[in-house]
Order: sequence, then C-alpha cells, then structure tokens
Amino acid sequence: MVVETLPLQSAAEGALLLVGALVLLVVIAALLSAIEIVDAYEKRALTVFGEYRKLLEPGINFVPPFVSNTYRFDMRTQTLDVPRQEAITRDNSPVTADAVVYIKVMDAKKAFLQVDNYKKAVSNLAQTTLRAVLGDMELDDTLNKRQEINARIRQELDEPTDEWGIRVESVEVREVNPSKDVQRAMEQQTSAERKRRAMILEAQGERRSAVEKAEGDKQSEIIRAQGEKQSQILEAQGDAISTVLRAKSAESMGERAVIDKGMETLADIGQGESTTFVMPQELTSLVGRYGKHLSGSDVKENGAELESREFDEETRELIGLDDIAEIIGEIDEEAEMDLEAMEQEAQAIKEGKDAGTISDPDAVIEEMDQDFQERTDGGAEQSADDADDSTTN
Repeated sequence: MVVETLPLQSAAEGALLLVGALVLLVVIAALLSAIEIVDAYEKRALTVFGEYRKLLEPGINFVPPFVSNTYRFDMRTQTLDVPRQEAITRDNSPVTADAVVYIKVMDAKKAFLQVDNYKKAVSNLAQTTLRAVLGDMELDDTLNKRQEINARIRQELDEPTDEWGIRVESVEVREVNPSKDVQRAMEQQTSAERKRRAMILEAQGERRSAVEKAEGDKQSEIIRAQGEKQSQILEAQGDAISTVLRAKSAESMGERAVIDKGMETLADIGQGESTTFVMPQELTSLVGRYGKHLSGSDVKENGAELESREFDEETRELIGLDDIAEIIGEIDEEAEMDLEAMEQEAQAIKEGKDAGTISDPDAVIEEMDQDFQERTDGGAEQSADDADDSTTN
C-alpha cells in the first residue's frame, strides 16, 4: 500500500507545476496586454469589447487585458499623393494632372468614429475634386492659374474633412499636361507668337533708328547753319571794325598829310629862279618836324629841341592803340552773343541800318580834305604876312 502512494504524489506535484507555469504565463500575458505605450507624436483610440472608451495620450497607459483594442493615429502633418487624373476642360481639351495633399489629424475620435480609413477617404475626395476643378476651367487657365486651382481644391476639401476631424493644410498641383496634339498646337502657337514679336521688335528698332538718324541730321543741319550764321556775323563785324580803324587812322594822319603837302610846296619853291627866299616861321617849324619824324634829327629852334608830332590822347583813344587787347576781347564777347541778336545785327549791317559809331568813309575823306585846305590856306596867309613884314623892314 505504501509503495503505490509515491507515484500519485509525483503526478500531483507535476500537475501543480504545470498549472503554476500556465498561471504565470497568463499573468505575464495579461500584464503585457494591459500596458500600452503611446509615442509622443500619436494618439490611440481604445475600445473594450468593441465599445469606444477613450483616447490614450502619449506615455504608459493601462487598459483592460485581452478585451481591449487600440487604433493608432499619427498627429503629425501627413502627405497624400493624389494619383494622376484625366479631365476634360471647359473648352473640350483633355488634360492630365496630379497633386499632393498635406493633412493633419486634429480630432482622433472623429477620425476613428466618423470615417473608415481617413487617408483613403481624403485621397479619393481629392481626386474627384481635382477632376471637377479642371473641368470647370479653360485650358489656358489650367496651365497659368496654378494657385487658383490649389485654392479651389483646398476649399472643396475643407468642409467634409472637418467632419472627419482632419484639416487640409495645403494642396499643391504638381503637373497639368495637355494631350500631345494640344501640346504640338501650343508649340506652333508659341513659335508663331515669338516670330510675330520678333518682327514687331525689328520694325520698331528700324523705326527708332530712322527717327534717331533723322533727328541727328536735323541737329547737324541746325548746328551747321548756326555756325555759318555766326561766321558771317563775325566776318561782318571784323569788316566793320577794320573800316572804323582805317577811317580813324586816316583822320589822325591829317597832320602828316599837311606836312607832306608843305614839303612838296617847298620843293616847288626851290625850283624857282629866285635866289632869295622868304621862309615863314611855320615853314621852318614844318621842316624841323619832318626831319625829326624821318631821321630822328635833333634840329633845334632857338636852342630848343623840336619835338616830333605824335598822336594826341584823343586820337590814340579813337584808334585804340592802347587797348588792342580790349578790342580783341570785345570781339570775343560779341562772338558769344545770342544767335538771334547776332543775326539781327548782321542783317542790319548788310542793309546799312546799323551805322552806330561807324562813320561814312566819304564823309571822313571830305572832312580830311577840308581840314587840309584850311591848314594850307592858313599857312599861305601867314607866309604872305611874313613876306610883307620883311619887305617893309
């Protein structure tokens, strides 16, 4: 009897060990199932026996073991690729386009309870919206108004995605491609437009060049005409000044002419047959001045040196011997005068209206002849008086 109880005890102990091991395994599994570790960038929806309980926050969370399920929701901004879509524009041009949608889960409870697979739902909604927007626009608008397409798609996605707890942050259409036939037509149109613009620019350049050339020729002719006018005016002024100087010089040389005439008279007297000559005092003075003027002789009268006759201050001032530089400066100043004034003055000089300080040459010569005649007559009367006095003595 004792021998038979040993195997029974051994069997009981083995069964206890097995049960203990099973219990330990169950406890470990329960602990593992009851602990949920949530990452910092996500939230998890908890269900117990299929019933929604709450959202698990980031960190360590304890949930009922074996009867709980959790569903992960990434709270970061996510990128959804919208597959290439084919659409017909409002002007019946086929185009294809694809886009990228940036979304973010704002309410994980709504994303869990209101929609099944929110990513797939947003992607399908973006595809249909993209086709609808492209179909409502013309071909040129689909190619040029990319920002408008993005804004319209985002506006269309906002309302339904808000109910799902999803926010559409941005929509970017990557490519909009028309059909190959349309592309060839567009290339031809672009080429023709570029040729047209090139022709217009070339014509405008030629027109501008012609205008600039004509303007340059006009300015050149104006400058040349002004130069000719100024040259004529300066030449006329030079002739006028030269005439003034010659007239004033001839006027100042009247005394020299009287001396020369007196010497001619003396020569005529010397050719006479008479050996006795009555020389008036004026004639001796005349001979002394002439000799002094010609040879620098020191012929003296009554012990005094005879002074040669020079131009007086008035004559020098009239001739301008002391201020030739001033006369030249005045000519330079007059050369810089206004062209219109120069033209008027030149015209007046040509017509004889601008006499100014210029004396008539005939009047100057006539005045010189009268002065010479008066001096000659005066000298003859004085000689006759002296001859009478000598005869009386």
